[in-house]
This record gives sequence, C-alpha cells and structure tokens, in this order.
Amino acid sequence: MTIKVGDRLPEGTLSEYLEVATEGCSVGPNTFKVQDLIKGRRIVIFGLPGAFTPTCSAQHLPSYVAGYDALKARGVDEIWCLAVNDPFVMGAWGKEHKVGGKVRMMADGSAAYTRRLGLELDLIAQGFGVRCQRFSMLVEDGVVRQLNVEGPGKYEVSDAATMLKQLGG
Repeated sequence: MTIKVGDRLPEGTLSEYLEVATEGCSVGPNTFKVQDLIKGRRIVIFGLPGAFTPTCSAQHLPSYVAGYDALKARGVDEIWCLAVNDPFVMGAWGKEHKVGGKVRMMADGSAAYTRRLGLELDLIAQGFGVRCQRFSMLVEDGVVRQLNVEGPGKYEVSDAATMLKQLGG
C-alpha cells in the first residue's frame, strides 16, 4: 500500500556516502535509521528513478539544489534525494551536481525502503530492475504532510517549485 498524507514514515535504513568524517560517521558509505534522522525535524524528501538519468539529472535534482534557500526560509530542516542506487553512485551524482550540503543523497540500493513506502516502480522488463517512483513529500516529525506522486513518465508535481507553493511560497 502506498504511503499517504497523515501516515508516519515506516522504519528502515538508508545509506549516504560522506566525503568528510563527522562524529560517529566515517568517510564513505554510512547507514542511517530513518527514524533517527526525522525525529523533530521538517524534511522534504523527493524520490526519483535513478541517478544520472535524463530528467532526474537535468531537472529534478537541480530544482531542489536551486530551491534550497527558499525551502530553508520556509522552515525545512533538510532536503533528501531518494533513489534505488548504491551510496557510491549517489555520492558521485551529488558531487557532479554540486549539492554541497544542500541535498542529502540517500541511497536505497535494494529498494527495501522504497517498497515500505509503496512507491516502487517495476522496470524489470526494461532491464532497470525495481526503482523508485518520482515523488516529493513533506515530512514533519515523521508524519507525511504533503505527498506528490507523479504519473508514469511525468515530471509535473514533484519539483521544488511545487513544494514551495505548498509551503506557502
């Protein structure tokens, strides 16, 4: 079943490639419990089919990098990009797009968390495996407050501009 507005995010883990060691985190892939990251925070999460793919690279990720300041001004603590890729790929993709602390590049390599959200996209017949649907959501203290899921092949409602409008901007 697909997650909906009013639902709590499910428990699970995501990975992130870090280029700089911080307290409790080493350089390289680090695994985080989603529940630990969302507690008491206001987070925009956007999901997409994959790193280095055309629409994801040309429009979706860049919209959130460009919208970072405006989203922060509206009380967003963090912005996450979720994709069914490994943390090395997500880290390289983020580096190429100069996300530089604006967007956390969260990897769900086996699609386990994407399936818990009910937002998986079956592209096995096309040779791409199971991916993530294109979506955006606003999560406040673990509860989904906004959810925008794109139709097949669409990119109309999951961009940063739509999220900003929903946040009153």
